[in-house]
Amino acid sequence: MQKRRHNPNLAKIHRNYTVEEVSSLYAVYKGTVRAWIKAGLPVLNDKRPMLILGSDLAAFHKARKTKNKQTCKPGEMYCVKCHAPKEPDGNMVDYETVTEKIGNLVAICPDCYSTMNRRVSLAKLDQVRGKMNITLPLPLQHIVESNRPSVNSDLNRSMAT
Repeated sequence: MQKRRHNPNLAKIHRNYTVEEVSSLYAVYKGTVRAWIKAGLPVLNDKRPMLILGSDLAAFHKARKTKNKQTCKPGEMYCVKCHAPKEPDGNMVDYETVTEKIGNLVAICPDCYSTMNRRVSLAKLDQVRGKMNITLPLPLQHIVESNRPSVNSDLNRSMAT
């Protein structure tokens, strides 16, 4: 089962929460909140009801979010299935255009053979490249340059006149 990331901004930093309030705030079970307490989420005291400072709750989730973050070096892409940055299989990568300035690098993981993706700006492509052989898409042809024009065009009629 995949772990859910919890938004640290949901907790109000000037408020105290009970275990029940935290569980409803993050839509998790009370046992999950108690597991967070055992994992290091500070409480005000051990008396019932246990109170958790909103600032501590937000800091706890921010720390958990940044702890697992892994940045990719040049020539690496992140494999979601393996949970690690890796060099693509054969260093072969395709660039797929999203907008005129941004695109996705698509490659295959050398270990699990699943698809890896990395969003990159076209201007920063050389910084990310490393050893990767990136295949850029060919520019689209104009209809007049095509050997077979579109079926719905009046190209032949306009050339005859």
